[in-house]
Amino acid sequence: MDRYLLYGDIGGTKTLLRLAVVKHGEIECCYERRYDSRQYDDFDSMLEDFLQQSDRRPAVVCLAVAGPIVDQRVQLTNLPWVIDASVLAEKFSIPAMKIVNDFEGMAASIETLPQDDLVTLQAGNSSPSAMRVVLGAGTGMGVAWLIKRGRYYEPLATEAGHVDFAPTSMVQIELLKYLMTKYQRVSIERLLSGQGLTNIFNFLQADAAAGSHLKSIELDADDGATVTRLAFEHQHPIALKALDLFTEIYGAYAGDLALTGLCRGGVYIAGGIAPRIIRILRQPGFIQAFCNKGRYSALVQGIPVHVVMNSKAGLLGAGLLAQRMLYAPALSFAE
Repeated sequence: MDRYLLYGDIGGTKTLLRLAVVKHGEIECCYERRYDSRQYDDFDSMLEDFLQQSDRRPAVVCLAVAGPIVDQRVQLTNLPWVIDASVLAEKFSIPAMKIVNDFEGMAASIETLPQDDLVTLQAGNSSPSAMRVVLGAGTGMGVAWLIKRGRYYEPLATEAGHVDFAPTSMVQIELLKYLMTKYQRVSIERLLSGQGLTNIFNFLQADAAAGSHLKSIELDADDGATVTRLAFEHQHPIALKALDLFTEIYGAYAGDLALTGLCRGGVYIAGGIAPRIIRILRQPGFIQAFCNKGRYSALVQGIPVHVVMNSKAGLLGAGLLAQRMLYAPALSFAE
């Protein structure tokens, strides 16, 4: 008898859901759909639509969700949704259901991704079985650790995207002062996200306003895509400078995480923004900031750094976790 898996990558901007069947130990995709998350008032109605379209009832469900999970219940960070595994399992008659943080799913995918899905920024010297970290700027900033346990790397969720922003230059100090007039507290997500890139652009534009011949550009609160378009398509000087500053902050933060977890197994840059700005990340600024750790610079110079280019990595990771659930029946919404 065929056994079906349903897994998803659920974020504040988009949601990917996939139904797959396990045949002879292999997973085959049956149905997949991309949703605009903001078009739905809640996840229940989206899931109901997906189940009707796919016309199958899954044996297990694993959802990778952007938000902190407590007792298998999550309030999305950038969307007014509450997802409760026990409620969904009862409502849709799902035998086994689990919610994981979206970057747990992203981190789980690292074991399955081919080398072609990675761009190496620093080769380093990878240590087998050593800690890894996966981080990524998108709608927000996600971070997860990977710890080797037995045959598998186990992903561990964090909310490290909400630690305090630590400036490393005079320009970044001025940027912090600028953001402190807008926010009570400035976390790293205020810089490393779509909203963060917008914040950086607005700061640089305000700083350059006096005597500048450039026309001021009004951006929405989360308009990082416009900044990258201005930079790459129009060579807009402030947009280009914003990407350089964004990249420096990104590199310094990734280096901090590498030190925090002593991640000799590798640092993986994921999320929606990195693949779009890969040409900037490959320039010296990112790795210079990553390795600028004083007495520990030599240590971080030996840590591999890769960019995840597969846009469905989080979905693939959720699928891997769902597949493991088939062979561990105790993993249910009650866990």
